Amino acid sequence: MRTTKRDYSVDQRLLLLAALALLIGVISTLAANLLLKLIHLFTNLFFFQTFSLLDRSPASNGMGVWAILMPVAGGLLVGLLARYGSEKIRGHGIPEAMEAILFGKSKMSARIALLKPLSSGIVIGSGGPFGAEGPIIMTGGSLGSLVGQYLHLTAAERKVLLVSGACAGMTAIFGTPVAALLLAVELLLFELKPRSLLPVALACAMAGFLRPWLFEAGPLFPLTTAPVTAIAFGSCVVAGLLSGALAGLLTVALYKTEDCFEKLPLHWMWWPAIGGLIVGIGGYLEPRALGVGYDVIGDLLHNRLALSVALALLSVKAVIWVAALGSGTSGGVLAPLLMLGAGLGIVLSPVLPGGSPGLWALVCMAAVLGSVLGAPLTAIVFAFGLTHDSEAMLPLMLTTAVACGVTALAMKRSIMTEKIARRGLHIHREYSVDPLERQHVADVMTHLPVTVDGALTVAAALHQYYGRQASHRAYPVVQDGRLLGLLTQERLQGQAAYKSCAELFSDAPHALLPGASARSAAGRMAQLGVSRLAVIDSELSMKLIGIVTVRDLLQASRKDLHEETVRERLR
Repeated sequence: MRTTKRDYSVDQRLLLLAALALLIGVISTLAANLLLKLIHLFTNLFFFQTFSLLDRSPASNGMGVWAILMPVAGGLLVGLLARYGSEKIRGHGIPEAMEAILFGKSKMSARIALLKPLSSGIVIGSGGPFGAEGPIIMTGGSLGSLVGQYLHLTAAERKVLLVSGACAGMTAIFGTPVAALLLAVELLLFELKPRSLLPVALACAMAGFLRPWLFEAGPLFPLTTAPVTAIAFGSCVVAGLLSGALAGLLTVALYKTEDCFEKLPLHWMWWPAIGGLIVGIGGYLEPRALGVGYDVIGDLLHNRLALSVALALLSVKAVIWVAALGSGTSGGVLAPLLMLGAGLGIVLSPVLPGGSPGLWALVCMAAVLGSVLGAPLTAIVFAFGLTHDSEAMLPLMLTTAVACGVTALAMKRSIMTEKIARRGLHIHREYSVDPLERQHVADVMTHLPVTVDGALTVAAALHQYYGRQASHRAYPVVQDGRLLGLLTQERLQGQAAYKSCAELFSDAPHALLPGASARSAAGRMAQLGVSRLAVIDSELSMKLIGIVTVRDLLQASRKDLHEETVRERLR
């Protein structure tokens, strides 16, 4: 017998979401280009006092000790924007997007779409030690959300467009569409459905195709490492353990710093300026620690920095990044984590056999990123997308897996979810196929339930079905082979004794079809506030074939619980 059950719960709305995702891919790519131009503009204004879009590093400024004041000025401006514009521009973008998706019905305001790139351009342009990826994720996400709100889409559909915009923006910045798609899966979507995955993939692909027209083509950090030897297995394990430890240390340091700012007897508006002072002092000591630092990442991957120089630079970078982000300013985490991870690899390279210094910089870069974010697949593919180094894939997998195992065991939450947890909201990062999605109503329903004839009087029904020997709380009422509704004792109370049971039902009954999933049945019960529903053959015939209760639905989870908790011997 042929079945009508489907692998995926999709409908024609997928076509609409796909078309909108392509449009959002274009918009987010343009927004990413605008954000980079804003960073260049403010870098030239703050450090070179020129109105220019030329890409210049703040490290080459000739301001001397006056350069210390530039991050302070930038922090002050962003504090004012956050205070009088929108407080949601504070932070590094991804946690705010996650919170909007899970707790805010994927609604983001037009104010965020405007102020986030502006504030990030000011912060990074004034020397803030951040990358552009966090701000563009927030900006692209808000643009996608606005499109969804304008078209009156559902919250689930808005989420798809929000994530499409966020990941398209990341693709435009880094040129890594596959890693951006995995970021959606591991951090933003909280589901794996064609309804969400396919539009996001289309948005990332669109951004990837457009990127060469607006940005430099090719990988951001092209790298070729030699094939590894067997002894590299042990080196990868060591590198993974230390990368996980560094990731945990950075996470703890960030939120300890945030706690310190919380204790200041000043309004949070002033905190970014205080963080900016620390950035300015650090940048005066190590100018290359200022700004995005892509050039530094490239030098680390190609082993162009002496060990002592790299140590000094990365120590300052870590301190000013933690201080600035802990102050609540606007900035990203990916680029600083890439730099710090690569620096760890350079430090370890003299003592790790089996690979070149560039290899250890690359694998530690991915491992630190993956373990801080709690997104190992994203980190592995991201590192490959940035370098196109296929020889490093196996060490990348091993090192990142070990590092993520360390933080999963040692840390309760990641750097992303800790910020949300501090607002009293908890995110459970694991997800799997719901046992209720694997079961259908026909699998769990009670067949041939006891029914009540519609012609039966109220008095007779009370006596026959709700006496001392009552076995059920509700019974389907059937007349002429059609379901009329579910009869409860409460519905019978206060009715005239001579009235027929059929007369108690005037509206169309709530019922389920046998092909519906157990999950949809549970949702329907929750929506109606009932604990059981009748099952009919079709909406045309209204023929009763069964009944489903909450208890029936709970049985669907018994197998999963058994597999998770019962340990069995080999027979």
